[in-house]
Amino acid sequence: MGKVAFVFPGQGSQFVGMGQALSQQSDAARRIFEQADEALGFSLSRLCFEGPEEELRLTANTQPAILTASVAVLEALREKKADMQVDFYAGHSLGEYSALVAAGALSFTDAVKVVRARGQFMEEAVPAGQGAMAAVLGMERGALHAVCEEVSAAGNPVQLANMNCPGQIVISGSAEGVKLAGEKAKAAGAKRVLPLNVSGPFHSSLMQPAADKLQSVLAGVSVQAASVPVVANVSARPVSDAGTIVDSLIQQVAAPVLWEDTIQWMVEQGVTAFVEVGPGKVLAGLIKKIAPAKTKIVSVQDMESLTELLNGGIL
Repeated sequence: MGKVAFVFPGQGSQFVGMGQALSQQSDAARRIFEQADEALGFSLSRLCFEGPEEELRLTANTQPAILTASVAVLEALREKKADMQVDFYAGHSLGEYSALVAAGALSFTDAVKVVRARGQFMEEAVPAGQGAMAAVLGMERGALHAVCEEVSAAGNPVQLANMNCPGQIVISGSAEGVKLAGEKAKAAGAKRVLPLNVSGPFHSSLMQPAADKLQSVLAGVSVQAASVPVVANVSARPVSDAGTIVDSLIQQVAAPVLWEDTIQWMVEQGVTAFVEVGPGKVLAGLIKKIAPAKTKIVSVQDMESLTELLNGGIL
């Protein structure tokens, strides 16, 4: 049999109502939402279940909400099948924290408090309107990198932020830098440039103030060695020891997410099944564009999809 990887979604996968039915059907999932509420000192569960959407979409709320919804699904799975064999964990940006909880490197309560702070730091790093992100479709990585270098050299910082899948790269930086890079990319042959509705230039050098603040928060958290390798965003390689995990999380805030490279590396290691654990199906869509056609890709976010996974023979 091939190897199995669990992958966890990042910001953008949230929706009002996520986790509500599952928390009513699974004691393990309900306990995760209760732990989040207690750790944060407010009802994150109510925000996930009832909204309002504009409040859920705030970065400082979205990050702990997606982490909680994802770990709730994971624990509901473990409640049903305690002997699951998972060979690798990985997560997209924020999702890396869910992966680290899954691997036993971070406790859930520590993780939910850290990502709450991480979201606040990312919101504060750049004044509203001064940063931006855009998805560039249909352009090769090297060519787009050259465009960003040219624009940055002229005084408008912009860089590759998310290498999501072939033909889809997100750029991030100053509002002017992203605008100019998008124009140059289209002139150089990019099919489309789509501005993203985000509150800041995530995974760019402008996030360094947030990375510095996060370092001090992580210094006060107990991080253990991972029981299963977690493939890090910043290197697309597995991390297991506590020191490397912390370094990767700090770097990740202002560094690109190498998602395409992460999936390719796991495929090279023999992964033939990817299970997206948490709200939405964003990662499943990306993985379909990266992995070989015969790869199994499943998204699990409620009791129905969870049951299908357990009956499907992947685990």
